[in-house]
Amino acid sequence: MQVWDPDRYAAHARFVSDLGAPVIELLEPQPGERVLDLGCGDGALTEKLVDAGCRVVAVDSSPEQVRAARGRGPAARVADAPALGFDGEVDPDLMKAVLHWIRDPDAALAAIHRALAPGGRLVAEFGGHGCVASIRAAFGEVLAGRDIDAEILNPWYFPTAEEYRARLDANGFDVDSIRLFPRPTPLPSDLTDWLETFAQPYLAAVPKRDRRAILNQMRERLEPVLRTPDGDWFADYVRLRFAAARRD
Repeated sequence: MQVWDPDRYAAHARFVSDLGAPVIELLEPQPGERVLDLGCGDGALTEKLVDAGCRVVAVDSSPEQVRAARGRGPAARVADAPALGFDGEVDPDLMKAVLHWIRDPDAALAAIHRALAPGGRLVAEFGGHGCVASIRAAFGEVLAGRDIDAEILNPWYFPTAEEYRARLDANGFDVDSIRLFPRPTPLPSDLTDWLETFAQPYLAAVPKRDRRAILNQMRERLEPVLRTPDGDWFADYVRLRFAAARRD
């Protein structure tokens, strides 16, 4: 199970919101629009929407992150994407780095379609096909040594652009743009901090006493691949960014 600690997130994952500016630019939020920020995290990007004059409803599945978002001021609530409970109430919908955590993408898109007003826009960026491939492969090798199948622990859904375009179309959206692109992402601290922040379902498969050994093995395997000659770590991210509109 993935649990979000706002303090750990702020220390080791701030790049998620820092790199979210292109998604807001693609959304082109207008003053007075009611925006649903789905997967708001600790509300860092939500603040930018509020500053743009939008009426923002922030939603996240993590109670801890919702409390952190509320501390920044915006209205925020706890909800899972497939069970939003909105009905034609929002104009545009913004999402970043959340759709790859949802293992039932069609249920999520159906709920988003219901939430949007006719003609409402859906703009998102999340992990796409090939995202953190080196990290996933290393987990496969390290956990196989303990007779654990890492694939069944994989918490992420990383589709191709073609696959996700088809899902959007099937769930009532017209796609304006969609593209898959590599974005190697510098990490603010050691790779093990990233693993403890984002890869908890893999680590939870071993007893707590063994997790440090797993982290060390992962670090050793990935250092030649994900560490620069200057000693800085990065993650081999691939992003899928799209803009679509609810089909009336």
